[in-house]
Amino acid sequence: MSAPAGFEFTAENRAKVDAIIAKYPAGRQASAVLPLLTLAQAQAGGWLPQPALDHIADLLGMPSIRVYEVASFYDMFNTKPVGRIQVRICTTTPCWLCGSDEVVRACKETLGIGIGESTPDGRFFLREFECLGACANAPILWVDDDFYEDLDYAKTKAVLNALLKGERPKPGSQTGRQGSMPAGGRTTLKTIEQPDAGGPTDAG
Repeated sequence: MSAPAGFEFTAENRAKVDAIIAKYPAGRQASAVLPLLTLAQAQAGGWLPQPALDHIADLLGMPSIRVYEVASFYDMFNTKPVGRIQVRICTTTPCWLCGSDEVVRACKETLGIGIGESTPDGRFFLREFECLGACANAPILWVDDDFYEDLDYAKTKAVLNALLKGERPKPGSQTGRQGSMPAGGRTTLKTIEQPDAGGPTDAG
């Protein structure tokens, strides 16, 4: 996880960079800084070394300090070496009320690390995160680009054990519910009006 001496986007990522920058009008290329930082972090193995930040500044015609400011402001970016797979635990009030303490315990036990630590092999980085915006499906984990929702101790361990094996567990609710519907099923709009049929019909 040491910093590379220099940084350039791969040919594949450079094509993505060009496509992203092309979305913005002349003089507004700096607006592409967030997606470029995201690409660079993924390419660098989960963090942003200074050469990557300088490279992005050059591409966008920005002072390097402005890129540093953005990278250090947002929690999804890491400016120090961390594990490649980012495991983020939401512990904000809704998740905490729904049992995020047990999710934290499962993560610590399964990965063998504490909050803010990386596994010795450099694969996983565990961090606490403020509100991931899926409160109706609390508690949740955000792992790289996937949300794992409706977790408890056992379900969290199952997700992490699959990741440790190199598998990709199915994202979303781990209880099988659709979207943010009530855990016990539909509670409103149980009937659908059918004017031509002469009355309401059971929506099932």
